[in-house]
Amino acid sequence: MEIMMMFMVSLILLICVMVGVAFLTLLERKVLGYIHIRKGPNKVGITGILQPFSDAIKLFTSEQTFPLVSNYISYYFAPIFSLFLALLIWMIIPYLSGLYSFELGLLFFLSCTSLGVYTIMIAGWSSNSNYSLLGGLRAVAQTISYEVSLALILLSFVFLISSYNLLIFFYYQNYLWLIFMTLPLSLVWFTSCLAETNRTPFDFAEGESELVSGFNVEYSSGGFALIFLAEYASILFMSMLFCVIFLGGDINSLIFYMKLSLISFLFVWIRGTLPRFRYDKLMNLAWKSFLPLSLNYLLFFLGFKVFLFNFFF
Repeated sequence: MEIMMMFMVSLILLICVMVGVAFLTLLERKVLGYIHIRKGPNKVGITGILQPFSDAIKLFTSEQTFPLVSNYISYYFAPIFSLFLALLIWMIIPYLSGLYSFELGLLFFLSCTSLGVYTIMIAGWSSNSNYSLLGGLRAVAQTISYEVSLALILLSFVFLISSYNLLIFFYYQNYLWLIFMTLPLSLVWFTSCLAETNRTPFDFAEGESELVSGFNVEYSSGGFALIFLAEYASILFMSMLFCVIFLGGDINSLIFYMKLSLISFLFVWIRGTLPRFRYDKLMNLAWKSFLPLSLNYLLFFLGFKVFLFNFFF
């Protein structure tokens, strides 16, 4: 009975995530529209509220094409696995009732994001097109570079709270949000999240001016829709993780979801504001700025924890 309940709750969670993704795309198109001084989608339903569903129907019913020289199985497997990982990662969401909120949640998160690199690589390689391979290589290099600083920032907090469980962040931030103590680290984390999810200004994988659509250039209809869904599910998850780590993680309160919406809105706002970064500058930022900064914070937190331990015990 308990396993059945967990399965049902997981299903409801995934459906809610997919609906959230649908309306995140609508929010993005609306916000970008108003940034451009136009209306955005406003024809389907009241003020375009049904637009995401009409987009989904259009994408999944249009003709499915594939390159004749592609490695067919891996070509179709990549988007499916990409979406599977993006949804699987939501299982570590820190419910106070438990669900899957297990002790090694942060390690599970790092494992899933590392596996996401392979889906990009396979998607770029399997269509046997030089352009998608180039986009895939760029995306993989970028994602791996920023994962290093993400992991080190998480390790800093692991030293601070002495646990890999996301639920502990909630207990640690009852009186003070961690963002007040670690503002520079939160900004580095947010920028790394932008790079990790291939969003502007780090969208080299889909640099329209030189690569057209990066690793997914050969995908149409359903395959493209799955990659698109995976990307936006990752954006929502990264926003949720930012709120849990830095802004107090009481997931049962309405304010938490308002904070989550605000962070998701920042992703869109940045897309409408900033131009694309240059590729060599992106790599310099990852290895010469973010890596030393996160390493310094890691050593600082380690020393801080040792000092507290010696002082109190």
